[in-house]
Amino acid sequence: MAMPVSVSVEVAIENHIQEISYDGQEVFVQPLSMSENLSKLAQKIDFKTDDDNNKASELAEGAKEDDESKEIVPFQQPIWPNSLTEVSVLLDVLNVAKEKRYLVLDPVTPDVSVEPKPLAQLYAKKKSLAGAANILLNGAERLRTCQMEMSRNRNVPDFHLELLRLRQNWRLKKVGTTILGDLSYKTAGSRFWQNGVFEVTKSEESNASPPPSPNNYGVGAPRLESALKVTVPSELEGISYIQVTIQKDQENLCSARLTIPNPQSGVNNSEGYWQQKLEAAQNVLFCKELFAQLAREAVQLQAPIPHMVVSNQITASLFPGIQLIVGLCHSSSQEKKKPDHNHVLEHSLHQLLREVHHNTMHHPMPHPATAMLGVSKRRRLAGPEAFDRHALLEMTKSETLLEQIIKQAQHVVLRLRTMYVIDTLAREIKDPLIVAHWNCLNSPTQSCVKINIVTHGYETVCRTSLIVHVREKTLKAICRDGKVMQMSYEPQELRDLILCQISQHQVTAVQALSKLMGWQILASSNNLGIGPVEPLGNASSVVMASPSGDRVIILRCGPNTSFQVFIQSSPRKDFYPSQLVKDMRWENLGGNSREIRWDKMEGRNFLNRVEMLMASLTSC
Repeated sequence: MAMPVSVSVEVAIENHIQEISYDGQEVFVQPLSMSENLSKLAQKIDFKTDDDNNKASELAEGAKEDDESKEIVPFQQPIWPNSLTEVSVLLDVLNVAKEKRYLVLDPVTPDVSVEPKPLAQLYAKKKSLAGAANILLNGAERLRTCQMEMSRNRNVPDFHLELLRLRQNWRLKKVGTTILGDLSYKTAGSRFWQNGVFEVTKSEESNASPPPSPNNYGVGAPRLESALKVTVPSELEGISYIQVTIQKDQENLCSARLTIPNPQSGVNNSEGYWQQKLEAAQNVLFCKELFAQLAREAVQLQAPIPHMVVSNQITASLFPGIQLIVGLCHSSSQEKKKPDHNHVLEHSLHQLLREVHHNTMHHPMPHPATAMLGVSKRRRLAGPEAFDRHALLEMTKSETLLEQIIKQAQHVVLRLRTMYVIDTLAREIKDPLIVAHWNCLNSPTQSCVKINIVTHGYETVCRTSLIVHVREKTLKAICRDGKVMQMSYEPQELRDLILCQISQHQVTAVQALSKLMGWQILASSNNLGIGPVEPLGNASSVVMASPSGDRVIILRCGPNTSFQVFIQSSPRKDFYPSQLVKDMRWENLGGNSREIRWDKMEGRNFLNRVEMLMASLTSC
């Protein structure tokens, strides 16, 4: 049983077929011109007035009897016989001729005797035999030539077999004796003017092998020649791609390249040559069409800072001092990618293009079977759900392709800023440690990062978590206590927030450590109102007493200031009893606070020093 072969289906022919000649060429009915179409439509208009209708009715009554006897025969276009009809009639005649009971083809003896002419009959037979011999000799010569070519070079595949493989992947159409193909995206709703027609011919013996290229075939693999010669338009030759670059003051922050992947290396068949050539030409057509659409949208959009379209480059403003540049690049050779290439941006842009293509090709049901039309599910439910005018206007609004690219670029810039701020603080601040975990499942316009603030060696004692959602132009932070803070795209706001979280983490960690050491917390505050004013945020403080109550530690910590630690001890050394104060219990009140020289304390980090201080004061 033969294996099934998948063949691409061509689009329906617009004009009807009038005749099919014996050689298989189709003759189409020519469409009507504008004047003929206007005349045809004008014949259907009734120009009669009321008076004409009355007169016509009187005449109609008089000639009613004559009209009833006549039969109106509608005009029918003559049906011309084609080759299929003639062959069918000939087959019927042969079937009838074979049956002796229906028709006997016996020679009829003429009444008048005809004198035989043997010389004329000899010439006629000789001419007929010469014509038949020429046909047989020409056919044999063609078979002999084809056999010699196949025996001379057995690496050349069959032309028709390779043409079948080409037809499985590309749309082909025979116009006369020429085979033409189409590279355009008309089936996907393309409105681009660029012609994507290519020509397929049988390659000659001298041009049978494709030009040498190390990328087409594997190393050491045998070269197979191609029986097809594919000719693409000159404007579609070479390599094209869309270069997306984000610049800040003439400095490239990141870039991405939109292009189709190169054919896989190691192709060891004749299809690799023309397949790679057609894919490269279609990629050039795709890039030109995509850039033309982006240029139209850039001109139509009304942005605070107008977009600029100059030659093959589109410039849009993302943030103050940061620009997005979309350029159409065309070269004859493959260039290497730049070191600042951003694979995340490239992936999100390719994902956007595939989503646009999928939405164009797959409309929700029901929709016409022969047209790429259709309405969304929300519009179909607009009537039963009784949508108002505002809801209908909101449904008509949709983001253009350039707007979505700008939003993705803004998100990329804001994500890079967030990463830079977190990495800078983690490098500058050694105590406590800042650990960032970026979520691997993100959308093209929203990312999430979880920031953990811990102290080395005391990870189980206290951990402060902070979740930051990175969007297009804003940041959303969810703190440990449940507070939600909205921030702009300025990186200083995120930096200030993390510094405040670090200050609160130190105080919270001291409180957790005091419970383990048996100390009692007398007071704590995250918004201390006394002492020097902090340039950013508020200072935090905590007051702790020893298990015996004779020692008190006061700790103050600010986002931008260093730690300040004070201690109080009892009984007071400066207490002197007098006649007014005779009760000795007053000497147990804490005396003046003495500040600890924190830079002289021993310990690996802040909590380690606090633990040593608590231990020394407890043992005294």
